[in-house]
Amino acid sequence: MSVVEISKGIVGLLLLLGAVLSLLSAIGMIRLPDVYTRSHAATKSSTLGVLCILTGAFLYFWWVKGIFSAGLLLGIVFVFVTAPVAGHLICRAAYHIQVPLWEKSVQDDLKQYYTQNQELHSNK
Repeated sequence: MSVVEISKGIVGLLLLLGAVLSLLSAIGMIRLPDVYTRSHAATKSSTLGVLCILTGAFLYFWWVKGIFSAGLLLGIVFVFVTAPVAGHLICRAAYHIQVPLWEKSVQDDLKQYYTQNQELHSNK
């Protein structure tokens, strides 16, 4: 086996893993019950899926074609930084406008925090 064949195998595995993670993310977006769990599926698995695909493309061009793609590298960093932050902000906004949790949710960690802050702001 040559180095190029091994490189193509690694790239193929990364692309396949990215596609499977993106598929799982899409299934999670359809099947999960509320905005908070859907946001989790959208940010965690799809971010990892896109990162695997972009990393596979970056490694393919670098190892096989001999091209170092700064654009792909910047895309990897951009997705890694922005997607989880956007998911967090969407969930936070949904909580602020009081989108209800799924009826079978057992824990609401933010409820105590927001009731304390509302009492503090109403006393001022």
